[in-house]
Amino acid sequence: MTLAINRRSLLTAMGAGTGIGLAPAAMAAPALKTATFNHGVASGDPSANGAVLWTRATVAEDATGDVPLKWHVAASAEGKPLKSGKITATAAADHTAKLEVEGLKPATDYWYWFSTKDGTTSPKGRFRTLPVGKTDKVVIALASCQLYPGGFFNAYADMAAQERLDAVLHLGDYIYEYGAAGYGTDIGKKIGRLPDPAHEIVTLDDYRRRHAQAKADPQLQAAHARAAFICVWDDHETANDAWIGGAENHDPAKEGDWRARKAAALQAYFEWMPIRAPKTGSDPAAIYRSFEFGDLATLAMVETRLLGRSEQIASKGAAPDAAQVAAMLAARNDPSREMLGAAQMQWLESLFAASVKASKPWQLLGNQVVMARVPGPDLKLALGDEKFEAMLAKMPEAYRGMIAQSQAAFKAGMPFNMDAWDGYPPARERLYAMLRKIGANPLAFAGDSHAAWANDLHDDSGTRVGAEFGATAITSPSYGSLLPGLGKIIAAQSPEVAFCDQDTKGYTMVTITPDAAVADFVTVSTVYTPQFTRGVAARYEARKGAALKALS
Repeated sequence: MTLAINRRSLLTAMGAGTGIGLAPAAMAAPALKTATFNHGVASGDPSANGAVLWTRATVAEDATGDVPLKWHVAASAEGKPLKSGKITATAAADHTAKLEVEGLKPATDYWYWFSTKDGTTSPKGRFRTLPVGKTDKVVIALASCQLYPGGFFNAYADMAAQERLDAVLHLGDYIYEYGAAGYGTDIGKKIGRLPDPAHEIVTLDDYRRRHAQAKADPQLQAAHARAAFICVWDDHETANDAWIGGAENHDPAKEGDWRARKAAALQAYFEWMPIRAPKTGSDPAAIYRSFEFGDLATLAMVETRLLGRSEQIASKGAAPDAAQVAAMLAARNDPSREMLGAAQMQWLESLFAASVKASKPWQLLGNQVVMARVPGPDLKLALGDEKFEAMLAKMPEAYRGMIAQSQAAFKAGMPFNMDAWDGYPPARERLYAMLRKIGANPLAFAGDSHAAWANDLHDDSGTRVGAEFGATAITSPSYGSLLPGLGKIIAAQSPEVAFCDQDTKGYTMVTITPDAAVADFVTVSTVYTPQFTRGVAARYEARKGAALKALS
């Protein structure tokens, strides 16, 4: 059985707590017989018997008709199709097309492609179905934060070259909303990677164009063609520091209603990403879902931005004075503050309880932001007075003031990042209590921070709950570019942080077996040219009931 997935307009009725509204049917335009596949192919949301397959038919800018396509799935790159069918790349969906193919064998590699009526063929992609029953090993890659102007997607080129890769977990910030004068574009100007459109994106057409620009990148296309992606958004797919009712980087006076902007962003996301669309009538933000890796692990992909999150007490980079910090810390401890929301928490508890009951060794949590407690680093303590002053002297005046303010705020007790779980301690404690209650062995994954992490997670009583591996950015700037070696200082001063790399770009490769989960923190030597050297910054091993262990 094969299910066609069509994403109609979400714009008409996606307010807070509302369902999906369907746009009125438009007059059918003549079908287009020819197109190219400039954005490659992608697969996602694998199951034991199939996956979502995606492509986009590129047509002339003034073309308004739909594009009929054929899809094919084979058991090898050069094999004859085992399954074929028809799908339409509709003009209403920006000429994207996706379907869910079923009826395949578990734990098996398959190849797929699309073709037009005139015989134009897309590149071929590859995905692996999920295992069933006894499973000795799963290999997944963690990716996050791919600012297009920030550099070349070299991490994806390396990922695509891997011999074994069962799936890619993309933890968010697939695109960024900023314009050509915004965040990270100083690099983009030097290497010829400015964002399209040039202004900050707000409308449906804007978000579609930004997704199209990302998917036109050959390195990203190679990674999508290599393995199925399991995706969730973070904040920049809508706007910086998003929460349920708005975002730090959304000004209603200038950019209109937040619900309309969110609706446009999510419609473009569901059109352009290889992800199952929400069920008709459900909240489109409710993309939390699960994946079973045989008898080895249950993966829960949770949503921590648009569905339940309370507004941040302070935005990233805030540097309040001591009196303000005290008020902020009191406010963040309000037990009503949420990250996941009650419905998602109930779903997660039921899912993981069933996984524990089935004796699965691992409960994996695909989560956007860092979960561990990370106190703000004391740079003067780490460097000494002389080196600290020398470091400040080399910086522009504006940065000196910011660092001085942040150091004062950290000493007053402000954590490193209030946009992470550290800004929501009661919600984190509720999550930890649930995981303890059901006897889970959780391994959390995190993106967002532009840094690599290996963390031991503890509740308020000091009891170890589980472990966390975080992926650094594909390209997005890190604090280490301003303060080299910052990650080592954070790890030295943070009881829960075993490893932190704020300096390099790359991704995290995680190999999971019944007894252990090993993270290789893969680095690329540069993102300023497409030529790079691969490295591994560190390897860490997680085992149930034991602190993280450095393997190299």
